[in-house]
Formats: sequence, structure tokens, C-alpha cells
Amino acid sequence: MKVIVGLGNVGREYARTRHNIGFLVVEALAKRDGGAISQRLKAGRQVVALFGDSRIGGTPVRLLQPQTMMNLSGESLRALPDWGVEAPDLLIVCDDVNLPLGTLRLRPKGSAGGHKGLISCFEALGTQQVARLRLGVGATPLPKDLTEFVVTDFRDRERPVVARAIERAVEACELWARQGVAAAMNRMNRSIEDELGSGGDEAPV
Repeated sequence: MKVIVGLGNVGREYARTRHNIGFLVVEALAKRDGGAISQRLKAGRQVVALFGDSRIGGTPVRLLQPQTMMNLSGESLRALPDWGVEAPDLLIVCDDVNLPLGTLRLRPKGSAGGHKGLISCFEALGTQQVARLRLGVGATPLPKDLTEFVVTDFRDRERPVVARAIERAVEACELWARQGVAAAMNRMNRSIEDELGSGGDEAPV
């Protein structure tokens, strides 16, 4: 079994914010398969994640949404040994404020780059040797208060780029599950901006 975990914050007020694009990707994956992310993963009495089971190219895939808020996302990954899942079978999907809006970056390993959700995941796993798919949510120019910026909603003129980025991220996740991280990297590490162009209301800001 493989696991794809999308990072985000819990609560209606965060549902469509930049920080929650990882949630949006795994929800789109579940919807493509006609499934739902509704089963509860508990640690004691606390619900630490919601998950749903799917299949991609014949491979069982568990879609996971941590429910502990972004900075404690790793709590949900402590269940992986019980599921028989190791780091090579895990893909983390998250936002990256330092990447231009719509850019996808898939990597097989590396540092967290200051992303607190990734930091929590790596601490829980005890390794940074984990594939991660970053989706750019940045703007030009970046505001000084990034903590506030990442919990704001996307602007109307950004939404076409975001929608296409999510579609491409779903494709990347499926490629990763079927063919591995190298094959997915070769096809998916590109900017959605190139597809939609840089003019008019569809341009990133």
C-alpha cells in the first residue's frame, strides 16, 4: 500500500486558503475515484487524521488528511508502521509560498525548507528521505507577513491557475503511484503558468 498525505489546517475558515492546497489535492484524488476521505484515525481519544482508501493502477492507495493543524501534521504519520507502510511508499503534498503560483515541484528527498508541516512530518518519521510534491502559492511581490498570507483565500483571478495546478498535481500523484518518483518528476516539474499564459485575468499575481 502507498499513502498520499495532503497537508492543511482544519476548519471551514481555512478550507480554500493557500495553506490548504494539499487538502484540496487529496480531495480531488478521492473524487476522481468516486471515494471519500471520511474514516477516522485516532491516537487515544484524539482524531489525528481522516483517511480514505483508493486504487491507482491496481495499487492500493490511502489518502490522508491530518486533523491536528499544520504544525502538528506528523502526528498522523505515526500510524504508518501499523499499516505496513515505510517512507518510500509515502508522498506528502503541500503548499510552497516561495514558488510562483501554479508551479509544481516534486522531489524524492530534501529539507523542509522552513515549512512547519513538513518539519513535523520529518520529525515523526525520523527521516527526510520522503517524496514531497510542493505546489506554488506565492504572489509577486510576496507580503512581509507570510504567516498571515498563507491562510488567505486565493484571489478570483488566481483561481484558474490553482484549478489547473490541482489537476496537474493529481496527475503527478497518480504517476508517482504507478511509476515511481523519477518518472513523475520528469513530466510534472513545470509551471502551470506556461500553460495558461501570462496575460489577462488568468495570470498569477
